[in-house]
Amino acid sequence: MGKMNMQEKANMSVAFLTLGCKVNTYETDAMKELFLAAGFVEKEFSDKADVYVINTCTVTNIADRKSRQMLHKAKKNNPDSVVVAVGCYVQAAKEALEIDEAIDLVIGNDNKKNIIDILEEYYKDNNNNEAWIDLSQAREYEELSIVNAGEKTRAYIKVQDGCNQFCSYCIIPFTRGRVRSRALNDVVTEVTNLVKSGYKEVVLTGIHLSSYGIELEEDVNLLKLIMAVTEVEGLERIRLGSLEPRIITEEFVEVLSKNKKFCPHFHLSMQSGCNETLKRMNRRYTAEEFYEKCELIHEWFELPAITTDVIVGFPGETIEEFNTTKAFVEKVHFAQMHVFKYSKRKGTRAEVMENQVDEQEKHARSTALIEVEQRMRKEYQEQFKGRTEFVLIEEEVTIDGVTYQIGHNERYLKLAIISDHDYTNEIVKVTVKDNITDDLLLCEII
Repeated sequence: MGKMNMQEKANMSVAFLTLGCKVNTYETDAMKELFLAAGFVEKEFSDKADVYVINTCTVTNIADRKSRQMLHKAKKNNPDSVVVAVGCYVQAAKEALEIDEAIDLVIGNDNKKNIIDILEEYYKDNNNNEAWIDLSQAREYEELSIVNAGEKTRAYIKVQDGCNQFCSYCIIPFTRGRVRSRALNDVVTEVTNLVKSGYKEVVLTGIHLSSYGIELEEDVNLLKLIMAVTEVEGLERIRLGSLEPRIITEEFVEVLSKNKKFCPHFHLSMQSGCNETLKRMNRRYTAEEFYEKCELIHEWFELPAITTDVIVGFPGETIEEFNTTKAFVEKVHFAQMHVFKYSKRKGTRAEVMENQVDEQEKHARSTALIEVEQRMRKEYQEQFKGRTEFVLIEEEVTIDGVTYQIGHNERYLKLAIISDHDYTNEIVKVTVKDNITDDLLLCEII
């Protein structure tokens, strides 16, 4: 493509694709608003567009492969387009992407806010195709914001970036850098604007949410942020992204239990229920400490939804260690559990650890834990049948010829109603009846 100015192309089109976590989703929404403000017209990713922005993920080798596939798919959609690779995979594999002919522009983390200016420079000079920051030196939070989130009723808000934990299986501290927190007042301002746009629920999210505020000079932490957001008039619900167990203290749960806007849904990242495995993972707690945190939540909340992530087949995990984890998750009795088979990640300590578990054994352990998860989830759901709940209606879905309006209660149970009235983005009082599917419960409007 020859040298040109973006203004020379009227109604230039842009398409977006997001891979990975909710932080990426938020950042894509923020970039989308920058493009729309610059006069671009948004198209679907499968359409022919002038510019494709792929927000990549690198959490596993599979994520890397998916990122590469989608970048190549974009160029195939329109060989004359400018394909822009942004995000974590860019940060981890900059050199490989720079020589990939399907990719025109490479933008790392902490540079997304400048994407329009960077694209403008690229149109002027095609050789200027790299905008990458050494995140080991980054100390400032990259200020991005949104007015409209991708979802209609629930807005994910990024409040923190980076991680200082260095778990032995994780590449994220290298691709996201050290902890950087967003100013409390900026978060409150954004929530206020989103509520004015009609959002009733916000989810505070980050790469390592529990670390919010630790590096700031002012005396702020996640609890203070939640309480500040609570004051936003018109906001109905506050939900949290993934938490580390250490943030669960008596003060934390006591204060939140009295907050009518707070949703008692705690996603506590566990990874293993065996102390030996946790040590090799460089997780900074024991199974006993994790259990104490769960018990503390139960003391202050009625039927709290405690959900988690578990990795099976981590290097060195013996069958005895796996069985310890299996017994532990049953003891905690999670409301829901995400089970992952360990995947080697280049550049991490776990990649070169001894006693790697073979794929067949990983699959067997994963299958066994998923069976436990399905049973625990069903038992958790059963406790809600006959109860009065409040559901925020999000969408309309047809199942077996019946049209349902579907949403979630405060504990993130998926609930459905049947009504001729459109309740989208309204909170409806219901009685929970019975399962429609394994994940969906039918309710009656009160």
